[in-house]
Amino acid sequence: MKKSWYRRMLLSYFPIFLFTITMLTFLSFLMVNELSNNETVKADRISTGYIIDTLSRSLRGIETDVLEEIEKNNYYRQFMNVERTSENHDVTFEVVDSMRGLIANDSLIDSMYVYRIKDKQVLTRIGLVSWDDFADKKFLEQALEQSSYQGWSAIRPYHELSMETDKKVISMYKREPLPFGTDGLVVINVNFYAVERLIQSMKNDSVTFLHIRDKDGQLLFSTMSPGEEGGKVLNHVDMGVLGWTFESGIKAGQLFLWVSVISYVWVVIGVLTVLFAIIYILYITRKNYKPIRLMMNRIESIQLRSEGMGAGKMDELSLIDHTLENLIQQASDFEKQQQDHILAGRRQLFFDLIRGEGAASAEERILKLKLLSAGTKLGQFSFIVVEIGQYGHFSSGFSVMDQHTLKFALSNVLQELAQDEGMFAWAEWIGESRMGIIVGADNEKLELKEHIRRFAEKGGVWVSDNLRMALTFGIGPIVEDWAPIHVSYQAAVDAMLHKLSLNKDAVVMSDDLPGQAGNMSYKYLQMAADLVREFRLSTGNWREHLEKLFKSLEADCLKDEDVRMLLQTLMDMLGTELSSVAEVLHEHFTAESAERWKQNVDHTMSLTELNGLVLDHLTELYHHYVAFCETKNHHAMITEMKTYIEQNFANPDLSLKHLSDRFHISGKYASYLFKEEFNMKFVDFIVQLRMEHAEVLLAETEDSVQSIALQVGYANSITFGRVFKKVSGVTPGDFRRLKLKPGKPSNNAGL
Repeated sequence: MKKSWYRRMLLSYFPIFLFTITMLTFLSFLMVNELSNNETVKADRISTGYIIDTLSRSLRGIETDVLEEIEKNNYYRQFMNVERTSENHDVTFEVVDSMRGLIANDSLIDSMYVYRIKDKQVLTRIGLVSWDDFADKKFLEQALEQSSYQGWSAIRPYHELSMETDKKVISMYKREPLPFGTDGLVVINVNFYAVERLIQSMKNDSVTFLHIRDKDGQLLFSTMSPGEEGGKVLNHVDMGVLGWTFESGIKAGQLFLWVSVISYVWVVIGVLTVLFAIIYILYITRKNYKPIRLMMNRIESIQLRSEGMGAGKMDELSLIDHTLENLIQQASDFEKQQQDHILAGRRQLFFDLIRGEGAASAEERILKLKLLSAGTKLGQFSFIVVEIGQYGHFSSGFSVMDQHTLKFALSNVLQELAQDEGMFAWAEWIGESRMGIIVGADNEKLELKEHIRRFAEKGGVWVSDNLRMALTFGIGPIVEDWAPIHVSYQAAVDAMLHKLSLNKDAVVMSDDLPGQAGNMSYKYLQMAADLVREFRLSTGNWREHLEKLFKSLEADCLKDEDVRMLLQTLMDMLGTELSSVAEVLHEHFTAESAERWKQNVDHTMSLTELNGLVLDHLTELYHHYVAFCETKNHHAMITEMKTYIEQNFANPDLSLKHLSDRFHISGKYASYLFKEEFNMKFVDFIVQLRMEHAEVLLAETEDSVQSIALQVGYANSITFGRVFKKVSGVTPGDFRRLKLKPGKPSNNAGL
């Protein structure tokens, strides 16, 4: 193979390089003009759209601010009342002050005024002007003829004072009172010169231009000075708010100059790239051809010693590729075999330790499998069982591939968290939903038990926040060698059988398990029977029996399956008792309800949660049971509730929930009693009672509205005023001002 690699490499790559560069240069010149023109049109359209959006938002903001002020400021409505205005001159001053504030707060507003139809008076920011003396009455006449028009007017001349010159404005008018009143008009004038300045501030006059035309095509505004050479119009954009058309584009000469500059830049870059590439190809080819020749000689010598390779039929590149591919494949296979061997060995050792086998050679095998570095000594060990909560949701919510990925990530995360606590950690999956972790530490440097508890708490929080999974940690006792690891493992597994009793922040410690308590079936069956008896007698003492039952469960640390079986027995006994008394309660113990109850119990993770679940369920049953027993004798209860409400109506917390807690009935049942007995809702009753007392206080005292609101059970005067007006038809202030008399109490009569 006496070939010149230097010439061969040049002849191989140089034609391709020159052809590619030539085609790219040619295509660049073809595309640059089109791309530049499209980007220019796009940029100009974005700029014009920004100007239109800004102007539209400014005009809508003016309209919104004025409408909010008119709606909020009651003096505008009072001004439309001629008699009220003549009696109180402050109304005129307040309206003028409001208009001046609106004009001062927005630089686009030139002026505004209010026209009162009844006496043809116009109120401007300088005072009242009669119809005959007002300069803008022609516009008002048009507005009155088209009172339903809601948009902005065309550009028109306007002056407010006789000595002022005409200004160009665009105007909008609104009927008063809002939104469809017939008492008058509010007119807002926007200075067109201010609009021009706003547009001018957003436009670069040195490169681009902008023409604004009205609906008839007449030019309203242009950024180009008179006599300036025109340019190419690139975009026409309509502004719906004013009906204007915005024409924008690039001034003459600017677009072509910019394209020319871009073209020259491309030419220079292309030439420099070609020169640099040629120099680089020459340099790198000269530098690399000798090592390639040497490498080829070594590969040829190896292939000549091999049999059946067919080396004589391959060219140099094919030979290099074939040889490297074989070497890479062999290295990859060897590395994979080694890794699989290590993983299999680790898993086998892990299961040997939890079965109590192979403890004698454990340290030697651990060093060989690279679990610990040489010289590392551990004197404390513990086994942790980690269980994924609600595994059915996990397995159904993820594909098999995603499940394996999440489990792999979970084991790595927990090992890293344990190492952050200064502990050795070795994790393996010992079941579909369970992982085992062996943790170890130096005897002298670490209090292992506290670090394990802290690690479990951190791990549970991290996995819940980041992987959206709930974990339970079962922690075995601490042992001092590899040999008794299986004892810690068995204790951790046993502790997981008591999750309900020991699950404190998802951490179950085997050390918290009490000694064997023997057979307690009779004890708990007797407690369940006592609870059912008290429930049946409807004395309310069944809650104490339930609390005593759960305290005993917590103290005895029964297994989870025993706890759930006991509660199921309790429900079966209760169902038998209540179904025989009231057929209407039978549906609460049917197959569907029983299955739903069983699922809720199975998904509960602690005795505290289970206690709350059982208490809520039994409370609901108790309410239904009591309601059934007292259906024919509820009049005394509702009478007592009525008396209590009349005495405590000023309490802002008075609600169906409050009555439910006070009279030990459900809020739904209390609402039912009100509707059944008085034919009115509880809310309507208390509102009516409060409003009657409020009318008396407004008519007979000088207390403030806020004070009266507090006295009748409202936290603030705003809520009180809204409810008072809804019930009485007037605001509290108007009620007192008009000196209305309190209405006759109607709630007592209705009751």
